[in-house]
Amino acid sequence: MTNPLKDNIQEVLVTSEQIKAKAKELGAQIAKDYEGKDLLIICVLKGALPFMADLIREIDHPLAIDFMAVSSYGDATTSSGAVMILKDLETNINGRNVLIVEDIIDTGLTLKYLIENLQARKPASLKICTLLDKPERRKVDIRVDYKGFTIPDAFVVGYGLDFAELYRNLPDVCILKPEAYENN
Repeated sequence: MTNPLKDNIQEVLVTSEQIKAKAKELGAQIAKDYEGKDLLIICVLKGALPFMADLIREIDHPLAIDFMAVSSYGDATTSSGAVMILKDLETNINGRNVLIVEDIIDTGLTLKYLIENLQARKPASLKICTLLDKPERRKVDIRVDYKGFTIPDAFVVGYGLDFAELYRNLPDVCILKPEAYENN
């Protein structure tokens, strides 16, 4: 029996083993950098959830978590640039050390909006951790404090990343075949 999700994969870009190793490396660095400080991790839903879950298990340091859901894609393959907050934080971040965990930074437009929104809430510090960075597509300057992998300009799915809410459950980050999304 064929798997329609896997049939649409062009190639595996980052394996689950590579992701686990990178989460361990980043987690150790984050724990060291926040030694003696409070830490609030904000997971950007839905795509960053698997990465955040793996990452926090590797951070040997007290931390709290919260979630935000923002959208600028809908069912499209490129960001519209118009950002909507679908779910806001439940935590007051005033005076807190905040680490945003993202799945991918592409154009940077969504993250720029998110940073500006969170900076207005006066955190003690605000840093960025992303699993994937796609600098070729960047439209705004974003400083990434903790980066997993730099990837080429390809449409990727898996390990939380989706196309039309599908493929999130694949264990690896994969390049989606263009024919899987071009006619949608």
